[in-house]
Amino acid sequence: MKRRDFLKLSGAACLALASLELDSSLFRHLEAKELKDLPGSLGAKEIPSVCDMCFWRCPIVAKVKNGKVVKIEGNPKSPTNGPRICARGNAGIQMLYDKDRLKYPLKRKGARGEGKWVRISWDEALDEIAHNLKKTQEKYGKHSIALFDHGASAGFFRNIFEALGTENFSNEPAFFQCVGPCLLAYLYTFGYQAIDPAKVDLENARAILLVGSHLGENIQVSMVRSLIKGLSKGAKLIVMDPRYSAIAGKADIWLPVRPGTDMAILLAWINYVIEHGLYDKEFVAKHCNGFNELKKAVAKYTIPWAAKISDVPEADLKKAIEILAQNRPHVSIHPGRHSAWYGPQDVQRHRCLAILTALFGAVGVPGGLYFPTNPPLESVELVDFDEVEPPDNSLKNDYPFAELFHGSPTHAIIRATLTGEPYPIKAWGVVGVNLLQTIPNPYQTMEAIKKLDFIFCVDIKPTESALWADIVLPDATYLERYDGLYKCRETSCYVALRQPAVKPLFESRPAFEIARDLAKKLGLEVEYEDIESYLNDQLEPMGLTVKKLAAQGGLVTCEAKPYRSRSELKFNTDSGKVELFCEAFDDEDFDGIPQFMPAPAPPAGYVRLIYGRVPVHTFAKTMNNLWLHHEWPENKLWINDELAAKIGLKDGDEVILENQDGYRSEKPVKVFVTPGIRPDCVYLPHGFGSRSPMLSRAYKQGVSDTFLITHYEQEPLMGASSHRNNFVRFIKDGKVISVPELRPVPREIPRFELKKSA
Repeated sequence: MKRRDFLKLSGAACLALASLELDSSLFRHLEAKELKDLPGSLGAKEIPSVCDMCFWRCPIVAKVKNGKVVKIEGNPKSPTNGPRICARGNAGIQMLYDKDRLKYPLKRKGARGEGKWVRISWDEALDEIAHNLKKTQEKYGKHSIALFDHGASAGFFRNIFEALGTENFSNEPAFFQCVGPCLLAYLYTFGYQAIDPAKVDLENARAILLVGSHLGENIQVSMVRSLIKGLSKGAKLIVMDPRYSAIAGKADIWLPVRPGTDMAILLAWINYVIEHGLYDKEFVAKHCNGFNELKKAVAKYTIPWAAKISDVPEADLKKAIEILAQNRPHVSIHPGRHSAWYGPQDVQRHRCLAILTALFGAVGVPGGLYFPTNPPLESVELVDFDEVEPPDNSLKNDYPFAELFHGSPTHAIIRATLTGEPYPIKAWGVVGVNLLQTIPNPYQTMEAIKKLDFIFCVDIKPTESALWADIVLPDATYLERYDGLYKCRETSCYVALRQPAVKPLFESRPAFEIARDLAKKLGLEVEYEDIESYLNDQLEPMGLTVKKLAAQGGLVTCEAKPYRSRSELKFNTDSGKVELFCEAFDDEDFDGIPQFMPAPAPPAGYVRLIYGRVPVHTFAKTMNNLWLHHEWPENKLWINDELAAKIGLKDGDEVILENQDGYRSEKPVKVFVTPGIRPDCVYLPHGFGSRSPMLSRAYKQGVSDTFLITHYEQEPLMGASSHRNNFVRFIKDGKVISVPELRPVPREIPRFELKKSA
């Protein structure tokens, strides 16, 4: 599948649904008139909008009184979250009124990284950016500029960089550090994006499998609600995770897998299902391609073998797969999301999950993988452009399936910036993403930034990445701006409007306006002068305008069709069927059927570093938020109780962490001693340990996991960067603690080799 075909498919799906009737029933008029004399939020004016405290984008209602947002609630019109929002959603007010916000356009006056700036006008700032981007392209070629972006507003800047002709127009770290491998695996198995959010009908499942998924700690309101509904109706839950996570505490079976061996269990399960005839024979015969190849390729993977490799009891592995098989086809095999774990095996691990789903016939049925419904919106752009022609020496050349997606692998851009090979990259734009708390090896990223002729940053707060920028632009928060329309494509379907609740504070400006004016200074032809016109053209197929949508509570639903009868099933793959054997991978000399690839085990004296989320924070984005910081100000290091006893650590002790490359944590971290984690790994919640002194609450609170992730490997099909091939040891009172190995590693698993200098 080529990218052009992929985009055409998405467009066709929108047109096919253009005749859907809108559900205007159950309408509640939300824009009530403000009554100022009532206490608290009573009598506040209600502005429906969409949250941006994480990527889940729940519909909300902002309550405004005396010109200030005083409360945020869920939008009762939303079929997914209703009036509910999470702690972060409530705390959006403290993002809006954060005392450390960027307030004015700034120009660097000290060294990069020092955060020394002078205030300049918007005109001066945009002139400076336009001049430097044009100068860089004139001197080094059109691909010598790159954009790192994330979030709803970033699309306007992505459009500009694409119009400027660089192949590096959208290098979203969230894709190449997170969801990319998973998305590719499902696209080439089922022919559609079953990810982001995961298209699994947890609410109607009779059995659920989660592999390394921290639902409950990684709060995604609609998905957590769906999971809870499923469990309350009696669904069995299997959780595979080296850590006893919050959701593992709800599981019928917890499989504490040795990190890096998940694939061994999945392959053995696939073989077990085939060998014992536990698969959906009708579905496989009619709708799957490559069953015989699959059967032959996985025959060597047995449950006893997987038990030895994964260090999970054989009886538990058998019991778990039999529970899943007994409940087919109403089985939710969760595809996962963050999948850039170990590098070489990442796409194929998620192919295993997809294949298991297909063997159970759990596709297009209640409780299984469902099909998304696209609301009928017109596709428009701020700036018209021709599709970018990649150069002969494209950064994607080493990754045959990266061509399908926007942008280039982030590590390839950083290395090209450092080395000038295969071509020089001399200017970066950074919009809505904190690169130094996101991409592995931030030390390498900082060295790359030093090589740049120019870098600008658009953000709300002075993050670590902003400190390195030559020009910094203050973005308006989501409570102060319009954005692109939010499309919900879950088992329900709706369109929601993000609109300003209050005017932008200080001199911050909405991203649309910044991008529009920058485009003009770059000499690009702007299609829209105001964002309402831009949104109205998108809404036109639905017979709506911004005003009409706002008047309908900011949200309209469409008829969704998540399920299919067997006779209706069609798959947009090369064979028109589910690809158990992937010929496209085979053609590029990759395995058409997944084969086991172990991740290297910890070197002697070290344990593997794993990481995850806490339920009140979104990565590093919310660490400076007054309310959320109060609830969870710093992280602690989870360490196994048996291991802790062996090395003399007690709960609350503080240790310095040193990784395999000799990098140490900036300060000591408190340990949390628990039986809820294996002894060959430790767990550190992500996003803490800010190194920006301009973030007064987050600065040096806790320890950053990203600054300990300095080794990474590339996923070979699409170029994602791995995050879980790093190892740490402990230093206490100035002495290195020798970590004993409590779980012997089988000889089939290689050891990570330390550099001689480490």
